[in-house]
Amino acid sequence: MIESIKPTSSVPLAMTGVKKNDPRPGFADHLKATVVNVNQAQFSAKTAMEELATGRNGNIHETLLSMNKAETAFKMLTQVRNKVLNAYQEVMRMQF
Repeated sequence: MIESIKPTSSVPLAMTGVKKNDPRPGFADHLKATVVNVNQAQFSAKTAMEELATGRNGNIHETLLSMNKAETAFKMLTQVRNKVLNAYQEVMRMQF
């Protein structure tokens, strides 16, 4: 006779919660920090472009580097967002 599989814990997963005393940053903290860094890179690129256009800064090399850094950071953040959304959609498709 085959017995059915029994759960190992009597506490449902939704009831477990997150430890509040954990000093390590979580995924949300890393995501917030990344968004702030991308925003700062975008602002720096905008400032560099304005300074180049007004003649306050004649270094086009630094301006282009700042713009490329901001573009790369934004593309990376977009890809992370896409992966998170895909993972969320996959979890929502799971049947319990």
